[in-house]
Amino acid sequence: MSLKEKIIEFNESDNFWVGLLRDIIFVVSVVAIFASVSHIALGLWTPMVAVESGSMLPHIHIGDIIFIESFDRTEIITHETGSRSGYTSFDDYGDVILYNKLGNKGGTPIIHRAMYYVEKGEPMWIGGPTAPHAGYITKGDNNLGFDQQGDISYLQPIKKEWVIGVARFSRLPVVGYVSLIPRKILNV
Repeated sequence: MSLKEKIIEFNESDNFWVGLLRDIIFVVSVVAIFASVSHIALGLWTPMVAVESGSMLPHIHIGDIIFIESFDRTEIITHETGSRSGYTSFDDYGDVILYNKLGNKGGTPIIHRAMYYVEKGEPMWIGGPTAPHAGYITKGDNNLGFDQQGDISYLQPIKKEWVIGVARFSRLPVVGYVSLIPRKILNV
């Protein structure tokens, strides 16, 4: 039997195990194609995150899926710069960034708006302490103060190397619950 005949027999088989294997091959192929295309287009193998908190309300909601473009592929436009140029992202000035809290790659990343950039030694906000290093001052759209004023990134501007990427396109509402619900149940 030739290879072509074996492939035709495999595709037309009514055997449960062969059908299961076909389905597995299909799913793995789709995931591999999606990951490859997203890596080429956005610079990340997994370019989506499910939003876990309401800190970005009303622009980004719990359970939304957000697409992320790699930090290496783009320039971050802060709220300060966006308000001068008219650039908006997610219905407000400046870019929304995804970053590792204090550079810890093992924790849950934070998705907040980059408000402005400070250099080492500059005040982090009017009347505030000086920055121990250069970085972004960030804030959730639904939060009163900057991340650097609270426990998210207390007195630590977000270093460029802590940034994973920039939120792009639009949000996919509710779809993120598919990922969030099992994680909450399993406390992962």
